[in-house]
Amino acid sequence: MIKKFLISIIVVSIMFCKICVCAERVKKTSLLPLWEPQAQFAGYYVAYEKGIYKKYGLDVTIIKGGPDYPPDQWLEKGKVDFAIMWLSAGIQQRFSGVRILNVGQIIQRSALMLVAKKSSGIKSPKDIDGKKVSLWDGLLRLQPIAFFNKYGLKVKIIPQSYSVNLFLRGGVDVVSAMWYNEYHTILSSGINEDELVGFFFDKHELNFPEDGIYTLEKTFQKDPALSLSFVKASIEGWKYAFEHPDEALDIVLKYMRIAGIPANRVHQKWMLDRMKDIILTDNDYTGIGILKQSDYDRVASELKKNSLVKNIPNFEEFFVSHDKKYNKK
Repeated sequence: MIKKFLISIIVVSIMFCKICVCAERVKKTSLLPLWEPQAQFAGYYVAYEKGIYKKYGLDVTIIKGGPDYPPDQWLEKGKVDFAIMWLSAGIQQRFSGVRILNVGQIIQRSALMLVAKKSSGIKSPKDIDGKKVSLWDGLLRLQPIAFFNKYGLKVKIIPQSYSVNLFLRGGVDVVSAMWYNEYHTILSSGINEDELVGFFFDKHELNFPEDGIYTLEKTFQKDPALSLSFVKASIEGWKYAFEHPDEALDIVLKYMRIAGIPANRVHQKWMLDRMKDIILTDNDYTGIGILKQSDYDRVASELKKNSLVKNIPNFEEFFVSHDKKYNKK
């Protein structure tokens, strides 16, 4: 009886020690998406809700995001460990002196596009010459300007808001759109897809990949395993989201409701489907998280051409692949 009692104490002690060790190994960290909750960030919310981050020993806080939470500034000030940013913004940040690293290039194919109605007579790039084109400000103009220069087009640029109403009302001939967002809004307005012509920049040798995972160089150097685990867990979250779309949508809609954002399941389904298209460009998961140097060089070169950077940061110092092993020094 005493022997059994002693064995029970030993077993409980071992279990308690294991729990303590696991608790010590859990690392607190934080993520700031580029925008408010939506299917564009489904993989991260899924990784959190399905316990994937915990499986990798991470206790992750996902900040809501939005116009009042600029990822570049929050990352620079050390208010967040990881942030989702476009490649063009990441390169510009690195050039400006902020020592950031791309530790996972999630989107591989650009979703930014130009959209026109066939009724306007626009069928090819040359038909855009002399037309009114609405563009967003800042780095969102980088690709369209490169597109215009490539085909020698002179257009009248009209500032674009978050809405595509000006285009729908005929105020401009061509509108900027994200394939996973505004393009579907245009379709939802009652315009059929065969009534539109879309210009995908990647089809014109102007692929500028967008969402990537960024962290400060000092954060990575302090604990490389933290960054690499976060990227691997996030990729696993995306994989789960694509293989269980209905469940992923339930999770996204939950966070949209918590944030007080109108939740349209049909629109979010379109967004998740398109995210799969631009993340799994080879129809498998091997390319997720990898930044191709050809894409990096293309974006950096265009930034320099437009005087947005004077020198191009070294690729090897900018991107850290999650499939490499790093020893903490």
